[in-house]
Amino acid sequence: MQVAPTESENALSIVGPRPMEWSTVPYSAPQAPGQSGKQRTSSLESPIMLLVGHQSAVYTMKFNPAGTVIASGSHDKEIFLWNVHGDCKNFMVLKGHKNAILDLHWTTDGSQIISASPDKTLRAWDVETGKQIKKMAEHSSFVNSCCPSRRGPPLIVSGSDDGTAKLWDMRQRGAIQTFPDKYQITAVSFSDASDKIFTGGIDNDVKVWDLRKGEVTMTLQGHQDMITGMSLSPDGSYLLTNGMDCKLCIWDMRPYAPQNRCVKIFEGHQHNFEKNLLKCSWSSDGSKVTAGSSDRMVYIWDTTTRRILYKLPGHTGSVNECVFHPSEPIIGSCSSDKQIYLGEI
Repeated sequence: MQVAPTESENALSIVGPRPMEWSTVPYSAPQAPGQSGKQRTSSLESPIMLLVGHQSAVYTMKFNPAGTVIASGSHDKEIFLWNVHGDCKNFMVLKGHKNAILDLHWTTDGSQIISASPDKTLRAWDVETGKQIKKMAEHSSFVNSCCPSRRGPPLIVSGSDDGTAKLWDMRQRGAIQTFPDKYQITAVSFSDASDKIFTGGIDNDVKVWDLRKGEVTMTLQGHQDMITGMSLSPDGSYLLTNGMDCKLCIWDMRPYAPQNRCVKIFEGHQHNFEKNLLKCSWSSDGSKVTAGSSDRMVYIWDTTTRRILYKLPGHTGSVNECVFHPSEPIIGSCSSDKQIYLGEI
């Protein structure tokens, strides 16, 4: 499990601005401490940190709510926990899944991790002990996506290739509700108030399910291909979705929003034949969004202007997920090249 804080020179070459892509970006390459020039913007040990240790493609990663730990899930069936600061050591491995980890999330209090796998299960892990505390095994096919509720009771929603989304209560055995759809479900999320769930799948539509009624109350149409990732904005008003049509869409989820709820479309990133479930996410203040891309680049857009702010090279495989640090200007990315990068932006 070695970690290479890349030398500042290499680090700079990794994000060396290329005139074409970066001409509109007021960006100055980060300097290592002790070098003259611009001040460093984060508490990372080096402007770019490379985290190495997974034996296979890394499909998902998330910062914990405090921003001190990263959890990453890989095709190697393991979840790694890494320190964000210092030399970014991998200090724990969570083992139990019998297949790849396709999605994982921290619970709001940061005490547990929920993971989803093609082994047809979801699992909940205690971060202190590294022990599995719950196994949810009622799906009859791959579980592609999971999401814990932000507030209220400890609920989890999952989406599966069996064409259902399921609702789980951490305090009870078995799923408490099942939402049948006609097609495989590849992405799920909760509404801010935890009274609705959002599902996306291979029929290209985002469906809004009312938990009390147990039915679809709204269908959002706009993607021309499968939805691979979705993420609710920090304020709960907007839903970000990534599709294989190479579009990243923002939907206005507030009640009484106009008929056409798709308010922004971002483009530039790619999907390819690998058909990975490329995820998407928001910065903590909602001013930026990011998405995975099969062209090995990390893309960051300004939500107001829709302009690409950063297009960061470095990975040698499909970038499957990028995430913003909850409080510092740091972006994390994980890739099919088995590597994870943390970089200052």
